[in-house]
Amino acid sequence: MSVPQRGINQADELELAPGRERENLEGSIPDLASEGEIRAALEKAFDYRGDVTLTLKSGEKLEGYIFDRRSGAHLADSFVRLYPKGSSERISVSYADIAGLAFSGRDTAAGRSWEAWMKKYREKKAAGEKNVGLHPESLD
Repeated sequence: MSVPQRGINQADELELAPGRERENLEGSIPDLASEGEIRAALEKAFDYRGDVTLTLKSGEKLEGYIFDRRSGAHLADSFVRLYPKGSSERISVSYADIAGLAFSGRDTAAGRSWEAWMKKYREKKAAGEKNVGLHPESLD
């Protein structure tokens, strides 16, 4: 019994598999009317690669980067953890204390897909630029 040979073209097709489509959240303010909306918004905030601003029920505003979340059975048992902007301190906030959420910071991952990177590379190469390489762009 012979094993079918995989051609180079098939390997190339696998290498060019489409990436995950990302929702543009930068500048958005999701509704937090229900428990489900709060949980969904905080999951998106966790995946977001920029700062968010949390408005607490006390009126206090916290701006920072969400690096962790702990989902419990109830909102009071669920927590989001963030680094406040300009600090290495870690703050833990209960989902139950959050009144509002805004995706306030620049999404550092926006436009930085592999496809976008390769497009820039091909454009530079087609324009005849020398020493063209795939180097990471600055996040600033």
